[in-house]
Amino acid sequence: MRRTKEDAEKTRLKVIEAALEQFSKTGYSRTTLAMIADAAGFSRGPIYWHFKNKDELYEAVLHYSQEPLEQLVARSLELTDAPLEAIRYLIVHWFRLLIENRWHRQSFEILLNKTELTSQVAGTMRRERKLTRLIVQCLASLVEAARQRGQLAEGQPAEDIAVLLYSALMGITQTWLADPKLFSLKKQADFFSASLLRLLPHTG
Repeated sequence: MRRTKEDAEKTRLKVIEAALEQFSKTGYSRTTLAMIADAAGFSRGPIYWHFKNKDELYEAVLHYSQEPLEQLVARSLELTDAPLEAIRYLIVHWFRLLIENRWHRQSFEILLNKTELTSQVAGTMRRERKLTRLIVQCLASLVEAARQRGQLAEGQPAEDIAVLLYSALMGITQTWLADPKLFSLKKQADFFSASLLRLLPHTG
């Protein structure tokens, strides 16, 4: 029976989802393509049809699972007419994605806690650094837009404030993923969001 493009895409996504689960459980280095194939219910053939090696599959896994974050950044930039609300929106939904989207949460867990930064993942790390810069630039542009409207005080460069907010978001994220029993992100999300917004240099 001839495979359709739709069938091929379903197979590709099933491989990605199985790989995401395996990388999350055992880490990048200890996960093999055989383990991923077994989890997906395939032989290794379908994996090699779509991905030339584990490194390429790993990159596809993180791209797929972090797409919601890229969409969040794009949506936040659409709210530049209300920049403070856009910053709040990005922060609140950052935590909401971690709480509600298991695949997105696992992608952070894999990247932050279960990947050795070797040459094999250099391509993925370049992409992650690009995404980091995109988020920082998004926050900086929103801070600057708020200043132009007189909503935030002048002073420290907007990019410095953006780096501070991003670093705080990532710090909370990594701490929670490393030890979820330390605190409940679901219960504390509103507190963290409000606290991060207080880092902004408000006027008055």
